[in-house]
Amino acid sequence: MEIIDGVPERAVQEHWLTVNVRGPADLERALKALPRAEVLGVRLFSAHGVDAWHLFSAPYHFVHAAGGLVQDEAGRLLVIKRLGVWDLPKGKLDRDEEVEHAAVREVQEECGLKHVRIVGEMPSTWHTYMRKGADHLKRTDWFLMASSAAETLTPQSEEDIEEVRWMTRSEVELILAETYPSLRPVLEAWLEQR
Repeated sequence: MEIIDGVPERAVQEHWLTVNVRGPADLERALKALPRAEVLGVRLFSAHGVDAWHLFSAPYHFVHAAGGLVQDEAGRLLVIKRLGVWDLPKGKLDRDEEVEHAAVREVQEECGLKHVRIVGEMPSTWHTYMRKGADHLKRTDWFLMASSAAETLTPQSEEDIEEVRWMTRSEVELILAETYPSLRPVLEAWLEQR
């Protein structure tokens, strides 16, 4: 049996590493495996009474965000290009702001739309990043939204958004491999609805 960074090979399923966390050392070994090409992500659990989520999340600054998968009348998806990568409109909640309000506000601000409405919920996503020397853990709550292609799209340049456009299902399928890994599950959920 092969060992991948201290974790038995049988724990790697469908490119996800599944780890039974007994303490900090198990978590550390699991996280060190993340940069490996064959590891898409890590699933943590504990059969030993350890709060694996708390152990993982404690060193991070939590950021709550919301965003939208916006469809037009033809069923196309609104996407943005930020820093050269295809993305979806999203952003942090303001203090005491409702999640749904933040999602609509962020879509309006980042894309220049005026009329956006929520029509359903989509899966939430999590990802980590470093900013100003601090580690952040971001949860993004996603919503299915509707708007009109008749509205003028305007990229919010102060948020480094270079382009805003509507994409067909086949175009979205093409960008899956080129977008952020944390966006893939929500884009795949949208594609499954089509």
